[in-house]
Amino acid sequence: MNVICMEENAFYELIETVVKRLQEKQVQDKLWISGEEVMKLLHIKSKSTLQILRDTGEIRYSQYGTRIILYEKASALEFLERYACETF
Repeated sequence: MNVICMEENAFYELIETVVKRLQEKQVQDKLWISGEEVMKLLHIKSKSTLQILRDTGEIRYSQYGTRIILYEKASALEFLERYACETF
């Protein structure tokens, strides 16, 4: 058995790094996100604006039941990319 010794500060820094990477991976792995998450991603505050994006086909969504709507994260990111302005 090998024993690894490290300073307390280095240990906690390592733990924080691992937690951050796991959180980033979890966010990247989500294919479908809620309305609140897509609104945060697109920086919109109005549910009616989100509905307009849905109705015009700007972003893909999936609806099952009457009130459960999920949005494809990749589609929302593509929407942002479509309207990105090139720098000079």
